[in-house]
Amino acid sequence: MPDLSLVHRMTAYTAWADDVMLRNAEQLSEAELSAPRDALFRSITGTFDHTLVVAEIFKAHIEGKSHPHTARHRDTVLPFDAVAGRLRAMNDHYVALARRWTETKLAEVISFEFVGGGEGRMSREDILLHFVNHATYHRGFVSTLLFQLKTKGAASDLTVFLRDIWPEMSSRIGEAAQ
Repeated sequence: MPDLSLVHRMTAYTAWADDVMLRNAEQLSEAELSAPRDALFRSITGTFDHTLVVAEIFKAHIEGKSHPHTARHRDTVLPFDAVAGRLRAMNDHYVALARRWTETKLAEVISFEFVGGGEGRMSREDILLHFVNHATYHRGFVSTLLFQLKTKGAASDLTVFLRDIWPEMSSRIGEAAQ
């Protein structure tokens, strides 16, 4: 697999964009972050925690291990600082996988059980792309909640990443590969 593959670029984007949104959210107090909102996962922290839970579930699927989750969310949401730290570490993990896996490894199909029931089968590449798409979807929710609270924050758009971050990142990756 080429170092600058779509899968690698998109997992790197996810790590960067999640970090941008986490830093935007870090402007708020823990009380604001965990306050009940009219949102699918009830709070800003809850939305980030859901993203983390799904990433943990698919990490376990990829590794052929079990996970403790019986739903796509925790009964008790972790504190924001814990979610932020674990989400950043999880993103780094997925970036490393995307960089390490060959085309053959990416094409390998993983069988698993969905937490809501039913058999699942996805290639490693599809799992990574689901991870990317899922995080993007929920960053949109967080962005809407942060806007309502009048926070000032940086943009996490793919276009910004491709213009401002990826050229230097890909250059460093190319140098490291030589």
